[in-house]
Amino acid sequence: MNPETAPAHAGPRTWTHRSARLRLLLWLGWLALVALCVFCWRVMTADTMWIFVADAPRQAADIGSRMLPPRWSYLPELLGPLWDTINIATLGTIGGVLLAIPVALLAARNTTPSRHFLRPVALFLIVASRSINSLIWALLLVAMIGPGLLAGIVAIALRSIGFVGKLLYEAIEEVEQSQVEAVRATGASGAQVLTYGIVPQVLPAFWSISVFRWDINIRESTVLGLVGAGGIGLKLQASLNVLAWPQVTLILLLILATVLLSEWVSARVRRALI
Repeated sequence: MNPETAPAHAGPRTWTHRSARLRLLLWLGWLALVALCVFCWRVMTADTMWIFVADAPRQAADIGSRMLPPRWSYLPELLGPLWDTINIATLGTIGGVLLAIPVALLAARNTTPSRHFLRPVALFLIVASRSINSLIWALLLVAMIGPGLLAGIVAIALRSIGFVGKLLYEAIEEVEQSQVEAVRATGASGAQVLTYGIVPQVLPAFWSISVFRWDINIRESTVLGLVGAGGIGLKLQASLNVLAWPQVTLILLLILATVLLSEWVSARVRRALI
């Protein structure tokens, strides 16, 4: 090569993580995000009365002083509502799981009989269930069937369908197809392929999902009584209405203990099943 035509090197090339253009676009993106956050903050706090915000620590300290000590003599009156809360969570979870199984089978690509009609319907049911909070379900059901435990149980069940159905149909779609094909190669029917090829692979995930949902439902059912759906939430609402802060403290401690116990139970059950 002619030295006169050889390219001239300005010096050793240095490696950079991003090009100058990409760094500029990244900084512009962060700047736009910060501007958006500032705009949203100004919109959300437009009607905020900052004098009350400034007084919030004093008010919190005042309420905290009224909440102590807890009224332990009120505990016997809470045992019945607490048992109702556990029953709401348990029965609602069972109902939600039983309803979620066929929905998950219809939503999974490898088990649905119709990808163009039944699968979209099943996916819509899953999304609809997950989009509506259990408190909103309880409000609707209390208006339709009246206040009480039944409204709470049905609300928990309807909320659980979407959670269990989504995780379950994803687990069904992720099964090892070689095992399914091996069962199908023996001349098994569709029901037998489902029973011996898919269910054994999905069963550990199914139990884990169900127990996990029960743990979540214990927490959600503690507040359903605030809208008239039964359980310990009714006692909490009644205590708040009369400003009985020592009773509120005891109820909150009891809810905390129940949630911790359910967390421990669910962890032990999942460890035993999986």
